[in-house]
Amino acid sequence: MLWILEISKKQKIKTKNHHWKSQRIIVVLIGLLGLFQVLVSFKKKDATPNVLVREQLKHQLAQFETFISDTMSPLVDDDVPETQLQQAFLRARKYYKTVEWAAEYFTYTTAKTMNGAPNSEIDIANQSITSPNGLQVIETYLFPHYTISKKQGVKNEIAFLKENIIVLQTYFSNIDIADWQILDAVKLEVFRIESLGITGFDNGFALYSMGESATALKSVQAVLDYYILKDNSLNVICFAAINYLNKDTDFVAFDRAYFIRQYANPLSSGIEILRRKLGKNTLLYNRLLRQDVFTLFDTAAFDPMAYAPSADQDHIAEKIALGKQLFQDPAFSGTQTRSCASCHIESQAFASDVVKEKTILGNGLADRNTPTLINTALQPQQFYDQRSQNVEEQILDVVHNPKEMDGSIRQALQRIQANKNYKLLVQNAYPNKKILIAKDIVSALASYVRSLVRLNSRFDDYMRGNDRAMTDEEIKGFNLFMGKAQCATCHYMPLFSGVFPPKYMSQDVEILGVPEKINNIVLDNDRGIYSILSKQGLYDSSLMTNFDHAFKTVGIRNAHKTAPYMHNGVFTTLKEVVEFYNEGGGVGRGVSVPNQTLSSDKLKLTPAEIKAIVAFIAALDSR
Repeated sequence: MLWILEISKKQKIKTKNHHWKSQRIIVVLIGLLGLFQVLVSFKKKDATPNVLVREQLKHQLAQFETFISDTMSPLVDDDVPETQLQQAFLRARKYYKTVEWAAEYFTYTTAKTMNGAPNSEIDIANQSITSPNGLQVIETYLFPHYTISKKQGVKNEIAFLKENIIVLQTYFSNIDIADWQILDAVKLEVFRIESLGITGFDNGFALYSMGESATALKSVQAVLDYYILKDNSLNVICFAAINYLNKDTDFVAFDRAYFIRQYANPLSSGIEILRRKLGKNTLLYNRLLRQDVFTLFDTAAFDPMAYAPSADQDHIAEKIALGKQLFQDPAFSGTQTRSCASCHIESQAFASDVVKEKTILGNGLADRNTPTLINTALQPQQFYDQRSQNVEEQILDVVHNPKEMDGSIRQALQRIQANKNYKLLVQNAYPNKKILIAKDIVSALASYVRSLVRLNSRFDDYMRGNDRAMTDEEIKGFNLFMGKAQCATCHYMPLFSGVFPPKYMSQDVEILGVPEKINNIVLDNDRGIYSILSKQGLYDSSLMTNFDHAFKTVGIRNAHKTAPYMHNGVFTTLKEVVEFYNEGGGVGRGVSVPNQTLSSDKLKLTPAEIKAIVAFIAALDSR
């Protein structure tokens, strides 16, 4: 039936003859009747839930393709009023939301091209840059206002969207999906809704977040219906969550804290309980978010080893003990006067309270502000410019950097081996090795850094059910952070970094327009990721321009303790940082930043709201 629909679609492109339109309607009706008959036959034969779910997906994709071809495309061609186009677009988004749980899980790359952020994205490790496409790009053309000059851009994106729908149709027509994958996928969809859907991440202009999240949850509920059987409690939770989303649609006023605690957490927990009850054992992926979690706030929800170059955890406690000692040792620096702990100070959340550290020879300053090491293991790339792909590479870079430690791992190894205080620590960490190599001490240091994962703030306690863990002002700040202030569209909950949920495979970068000094309108001269791309020499200048002055979106857990802020340490308080965003970043302040990715629109936060957001960030301090 899908091939018939596709043939009809191609015929319609060639002609506008009403005969073909009528014929297409007949073909679609025949197709739907055939699909109904197929579903009936499956039920008669006691088809398994996974087969029924796949047929449901194919049906939903056919509906999506039909709407794009028969409604959305003609409306653009006929130059209808913008309100009509905008309403059609919102309907198209809902069609996507019905298949989002499966598209994002099984065809992640295709899903990103259908509904990814409307900015170019970079993968430094794989040396690739991708241009924005899909629904979010269409939204930028249609909202807040549409003009005829944008018509061809919309047509191009619609054509690209149709191609990707066909990719999904082909995929789900030719591959089996297992029950455990389905349950894993719908649980991730719940996580996606609470970390992205209700924040306005993928509808930043229309802000129809609650309605779209309700649509996504309805699709989850339809899938779960095949598995719940006689136990109706999970269905009740789904229904209540959908009802809450449909009832409270005001983007600014929506109580996200209440929704997550009362609906999202019980729903994801219920799905995990169902999976275990049904005995649907999973094939384990190497994923930052562990597959067997109940909520995003489980105490061990995230795996610090997920981005490690090796899965070896033999004698890990002993390696951490050795790494802790090495962290304090100046043997790694060329002058033997500076240790890791000299700049990453434990009492300052393993950061530093100076704008920039002095170079090791004292003849200048380091290039950038010292970031915290807490939770750095939960990032796929390190440094503000993402130049290192893991903690081990980060260590090697810092040790050999002439401004930072100007040292040598091999020389450090010689000094450590000559130090009798290390003998027992080394024996415990590497009992089967007679001779230590440089890689071993780097591994021990990295093990210690990975032990610095701290997801134990008062906010975490609150999300785990402790009503008294946060004040009313802090809860208000959280709701503002997730909504009106638009912070969570880059600093994704619950890590509050740029590591993209719920699969956590990539990390966002942004161009904020950070000034050289707090009170001037001169852009800081640090070009960030652009400098790394220039050294690689793999891209033409037009592509690299998209990342000029781009930096990794850092985590804000413990930010209350890690002033000053930004890569250049230009802001001294969190209040100054929030005010910078409130004004629209650099462009909003008058800085010339033609490629700024942060919206330059004013957030219109009141002084009381800014104070509440700062209070919430303090509630993210680790203990």
